[in-house]
This record gives sequence, structure tokens and C-alpha cells, in this order.
Amino acid sequence: MPVEHYENFPVASFLLPRRMRRPIEAIYRFARGADDIADEGGADDGERLRGLAAYAAELDRAERGEVPETAAFRELAAVIAEWKLPLRLFRDLLDAFAQDVTKKRYADYPELLDYCRRSANPVGRLVLHVFGRASEDNLRRSDAICSALQLINFWQDIALDWAKGRVYLPRDDLARFGVDERSIAEGRRTPEWAALLDFQIERSRHLMLAGAPLARDLPGRLGWEIRLTVQGGLRILERIQQTRGDVFRHRPLLGPADWLRMAKRALFM
Repeated sequence: MPVEHYENFPVASFLLPRRMRRPIEAIYRFARGADDIADEGGADDGERLRGLAAYAAELDRAERGEVPETAAFRELAAVIAEWKLPLRLFRDLLDAFAQDVTKKRYADYPELLDYCRRSANPVGRLVLHVFGRASEDNLRRSDAICSALQLINFWQDIALDWAKGRVYLPRDDLARFGVDERSIAEGRRTPEWAALLDFQIERSRHLMLAGAPLARDLPGRLGWEIRLTVQGGLRILERIQQTRGDVFRHRPLLGPADWLRMAKRALFM
């Protein structure tokens, strides 16, 4: 289970207390490894689903109290037991990544949010469990932040996802704004396209801001981690809006100046 990147979340940040880094790394390693099986390389759909099934089988062994077959899963099983992490959340991630293999279009926003519930929200929930802060209010706000981050990643990567045969823009929103998939295929930034992206930006911003108070309710370093995560997502939205939705030629990325801006804004959250 390699852990080299996981775009929606910081990984074992230096802001986190040292003793928390082991469980956080194990969580991200699982999420990244499973996501890569579903998304990276040249495997066919059957191979991807078999790879995810192998992950699920290792979780089953851990749940039965058996020793997992691989060293990475033995480490994960130890973390799950030590920190009493809900196995259901790991299974939700696998379910979402398997869905990515077989489902390429979404009818509406609720359907997309259901995907986010399983593809992104479990990571935030697991982090709260590690820190002993998994109250109902905290989980709800974490879900809002994580779903917003997933959506922002979709809008950032529209062109990349199209190359993989996926469209995460809900079909009913495409129809509402008079946009069809040819705009994505041809990379056309029409006024209708810009309006569609503005709508998605505002919806994602609203969701992110709904979860942002979580940062004030979490202690020390974790609170600062959340502040910077929230500001990073909001900054990506600003960058998409600055190009009027032209994510085809200007995939938004954060540079040093953005990090300074984010740090300043985080101070006043």
C-alpha cells in the first residue's frame, strides 16, 4: 500500500503530534493504495476489482482476528485494534473505489454526494476517531469539509477525468445550464460552461464553509491542520473562478504565494 500522494487531504503533516502520525499514515496508506488500484496504471476493470477485493479480504482477516497476509495490512490491523477504528469506514472507501471502476456518470447532486460520503468522508471520520473527537457535530462538519474537498478535486480535474472516461458533473446540472459532454471533449469554455462552473464553485464553497467551524473546535495542531486544509480548498475554487472555469488549459495548482495567503487567512478563521 504505497503512500505517495492523496490529493484531497494532507498526509501525516508536520502539524500533527508525533504519536498520531503512525495511525494517520496507516489510514492514508490504505486510502491511497486502494485509490491507485481503482485509478492508476493500465489494468483492466476486472483486474482493478480483483485488487480491491484482495484489500477487502485482508480487512476480513483483521476483523476475524486473523493475521493479514501482507506486512502493510498487518500494520493497519494493529492500528485499527489499538485505536479502535471502525472497519466500516475502510469498507466504505473500498466500495467507493470499486464504484469508480464501474460507474462513469452521475444523475444528480445527491447521487454525487453519496459517492463523496464513501470516497472522502471516511478519512475525516477516521482522523477524528484517532484524536478521540468523533462527536456528532464534529463528524457532521468533517463530512462537509471532506465532501467539499472531493468536489473541488472533481472540478479541478475535469479534463483528467474525461481522459479516464469519467464525468462527475451531474447530468441534471449539465442540462440545466445547456452544456453537453462535447464541451468537455473539446475543451470549450463557453458562457454556459462558465456559468455551470460558477454554480459548482459556489455550491462547493458553501459546503466547505459549513464545515469550517470544526477547526475552532479541535485542539492545537489538528485545528491548524483543518484550517489550512479548508483554506487550500477555498483557494483552489478561487483559482478555478479566476479562469472562468477554464480547467482545460489552466488546471489550478497552489504555489508559494498561495500558501502564504492561506496561512494568513487561517489565522483569522
